[in-house]
Amino acid sequence: MQLPDALEFSAPALHVWLTEHGFPAERLIPLGGDVSPRRYVRALSKNAGSAILAQYPAEVRPQAERFLRTSGLLEQAAIRVPNILASDVANGLMLLEDLGSETLYEKAFGDHERRIWFERAGEILLKLRRIEPMALVALNPPLDGALLGRELEQTWELFLLPCGLEQDPPLATDLRTAFEQICVALDEEARVPCHRDYMARNLVPLADDTLAVIDHQDLRLGPPGYDWASLLNDSLFAPPQTESSLLEIASALEVAPGSYRRAAVQRGFKAIGTFRAFAGRGSDRHLPLIAPTLARALDHLGSLPEGVGLAGALRRHFERRDLLH
Repeated sequence: MQLPDALEFSAPALHVWLTEHGFPAERLIPLGGDVSPRRYVRALSKNAGSAILAQYPAEVRPQAERFLRTSGLLEQAAIRVPNILASDVANGLMLLEDLGSETLYEKAFGDHERRIWFERAGEILLKLRRIEPMALVALNPPLDGALLGRELEQTWELFLLPCGLEQDPPLATDLRTAFEQICVALDEEARVPCHRDYMARNLVPLADDTLAVIDHQDLRLGPPGYDWASLLNDSLFAPPQTESSLLEIASALEVAPGSYRRAAVQRGFKAIGTFRAFAGRGSDRHLPLIAPTLARALDHLGSLPEGVGLAGALRRHFERRDLLH
């Protein structure tokens, strides 16, 4: 069924598509998400239960094909991902297993229970290394130094400039130099399979005590410490004891402490720019994460040779503008 452009994601057309693909639904419930062109609805069927219908507008339609390919690669590595119940890449539609409405970020776990889930997430990163690197070369561009640096430009534009950093030229120059050194150092490391956005909002605890991975279409080669930095420092912040425990697991994969901390600095500042970009497009629910993300990135920066002295000066700059509270 080729959907006409004007109706490609209308409710009647979606009902027809679902019926043709063996999932007649009585209700379609729109789901919220981050500011992405992708749209999601929960399809409810008396006979078939519930499923998630992902909709890919034309400008992001290649993501649908990549999601199919990365699903296969992750399943081969024994990593739990949503089952694909039906797919129609030409029309940008995909029907997925409904894993529930709460991610690891949203689940109300106590400290001990959350630590267990963090450890399960670390075990998944061990499995991720089973993927043949050459399978990712043509899938997505590598997360190299150039890309890491470009990501930080959004943070300069949307956060660092508005908060007055360049009113202190020496401090701004020092931070730009540190960013460049960090990206160069990460670029020099051997690249490994990398989810690219491996954080709590993309991990779903299941009733059988397994952890499912979602939003994985950006799977690519990247620095060894990058996914660990995302897991422990993005949105849901691992306590020091949990962080130390997970880094022991990471050390088995030859993830050096400096690699992890450099990735955490880049990821933290990148995330701040992303949160500001979301707010500029009408979704401000991540703005409360900016202060703790900034504080955590500065902690990591202060532990690196590139950040000795710099982290403290930056902290004072941001504190004067009440950006760390």
